[in-house]
Amino acid sequence: MKTKYISKFLSYILRHHPEKIGLELDNKGWANVDELLEKINKEDTPITREDLELVVAENDKKRFAFNEDKTKIRASQGHSIKIDLGYREKEPPAILYHGTVGKVMYAIKENGLLKMSRHHVHLSEDRETANKVGSRRGKPIILSVRSGEMYRDNIQFFQSENGVWLTEHVDPKYIEFK
Repeated sequence: MKTKYISKFLSYILRHHPEKIGLELDNKGWANVDELLEKINKEDTPITREDLELVVAENDKKRFAFNEDKTKIRASQGHSIKIDLGYREKEPPAILYHGTVGKVMYAIKENGLLKMSRHHVHLSEDRETANKVGSRRGKPIILSVRSGEMYRDNIQFFQSENGVWLTEHVDPKYIEFK
């Protein structure tokens, strides 16, 4: 249970609100581990370096990464703050998947998949991962995205270190609504 709490807290701090604990990220989203631990431990729940290493190692979605010498940490993707993760354009598979819920289907049919407050729309290589993502908000609906066709139409794709596919927007014409 503690690792789940730490993961959620780290996501909040490293992806959205480092200022809440007085932390500064560099332009690539990296935080100094010692400073992060010092500032977190001023809060209610103490976290050790071992706790942090366990969360990074065992997070099933690989949401966080250390630099080589483990002196810095950052979130792998999903930021709402301006940072440069250094992604390089990459050709995606022919089909990618997006997990969502019924209450937003009308908007998706009208506007496609929007990045909202994040830097990119997140897509998965497999239905299982998309199902997990959609399940967080209710009964999941899995959409198939013709990403290969998008790429041939000169729409950029990137892939994060943890395997999540990223793009700016998915027009409804590329989405299979079955």
